[in-house]
Amino acid sequence: MADINLKVRLILYDKGNILLLRQKKSLGGNYTLVGGTIEEKEYALDALIRESEEEAGLLLKPEDLHLVHVLHKRTNSNGHRITLYFKATRWAGKIITGEPYKFKGVEWFSLENLPYNLSETVRHVLQEYRDGRMYSEFKNKPVKS
Repeated sequence: MADINLKVRLILYDKGNILLLRQKKSLGGNYTLVGGTIEEKEYALDALIRESEEEAGLLLKPEDLHLVHVLHKRTNSNGHRITLYFKATRWAGKIITGEPYKFKGVEWFSLENLPYNLSETVRHVLQEYRDGRMYSEFKNKPVKS
């Protein structure tokens, strides 16, 4: 059976800015979106609501989350990763850097001035989303066998 991994990510907007997490240097040091893996007994929205609170202190409601992109990517172990990207413009809570063992900061960035060290995958997805495409494939560099 193929290795299939399901993930969710949040594209959170506020006044033309997008919220990004900064990974610890030991995990790459790049900026990325809030989100994570859909656990065994969860549905996508439940997972995104949980991850958003854990990683950034965000309190989200299902009715405020709208699916805007689906990404298919291959993993380094030659499996499949499907990531569902949801957009939100409303939330509650105080934005914090949750999970300090993984992240060293959370910041707002203008879509016109994204950080140079934004992960390649996030950069790809944001461009696809802005171009109005609901689905894309991210072609990883080939893994040597």
